[in-house]
Amino acid sequence: MFPIAAKIPGMVSLEFCRRMPKVELHVHLEGSIRPETVLKLAQRHDIKLPAADLDGLREWYKFRDFPHFVEIYVSVSKCLRTADDIELIAREFLQGQAEQNIWHSEATYSATTIEKHNGIPWPDQHAALKRALEYGRNELGISANFILDIVRGDPAERALELAHWVVGAKDDGVCALGLAGIEGLCPASEYAAAYDFVHDAGMPVVPHAGETKGAESMIDVIQATHPVRIGHGVRCLENADLVKQLREIQMPLEVNPSSNVCLGVFPSMDEHPLPNLLDEGLYVTINSDDPPMFGTSLSEEYYRCAQAFGFSEDILWSLSLNAANAALLPAEEKRTLARRMSEGFPHSDEEDDN
Repeated sequence: MFPIAAKIPGMVSLEFCRRMPKVELHVHLEGSIRPETVLKLAQRHDIKLPAADLDGLREWYKFRDFPHFVEIYVSVSKCLRTADDIELIAREFLQGQAEQNIWHSEATYSATTIEKHNGIPWPDQHAALKRALEYGRNELGISANFILDIVRGDPAERALELAHWVVGAKDDGVCALGLAGIEGLCPASEYAAAYDFVHDAGMPVVPHAGETKGAESMIDVIQATHPVRIGHGVRCLENADLVKQLREIQMPLEVNPSSNVCLGVFPSMDEHPLPNLLDEGLYVTINSDDPPMFGTSLSEEYYRCAQAFGFSEDILWSLSLNAANAALLPAEEKRTLARRMSEGFPHSDEEDDN
């Protein structure tokens, strides 16, 4: 980890945030589909959406409340009717990452949901994702892997089946088993057999917790899943013992500020506890979650943090390196990634010269 000692006020431009080499660890593939692409897919498959043109669809995409967010997410997922559709959205996702100078991504993908709603078998999904990853490497010069997530509320047998998919794709485009969905819907231990299966194969678990539910949700997933990172985790501050544990083991937290504000976890960006997390010596990374649905991007998240909390370029850079060092990559690949990112760091004087 690259520790952050203090918040240093400073002027940081959005352009700097775009140019800064970045790694993203918490972003949902289906939640990253652009409205333009949703419209294209709906027209291709004769699917009726709440809006028939792009302006209407963009208005529909704007976050209103959690039920509306779920409505959008499910409707968008149902537009993925073929393996080619999956490859298309994965390619466009990687294009968007490359445009922001995001050099590596670990995107969550709900493979069982796509199979359930659209009938696309996992081998076909996997092949499509791998084609997109190859495109990202060869044409865009960036890397990515996928985290296949258990959706809370799914049967334990379904989760175990997903775990088999994860292990079967080890070192082949899939880097972990996730746990997502509505916090509190069921205890994390419901899926113990799935976690055991991937752990026995030497693969990690990366659960969501500590966003819409409090610190008890994080304690639950830590005990049940033995995670390597925690998605969100922003409500750990409600439990001093948990904070101490997270600090001691330096458990990376995948923080998504705009998502937290949109979902009503915190009233505004100014009231987000990100500075408190850093002051507690916790391991923090910045992420975008479902960027078009929350009206953001990873570059925007860094910029909004700089504006709200007075973070300097150096603090933002430390957070970016935190993400690189928390990536689920072999040690040598992580060292190479961090070194390359450091070589590409855009200092302000360079920006002023352009």
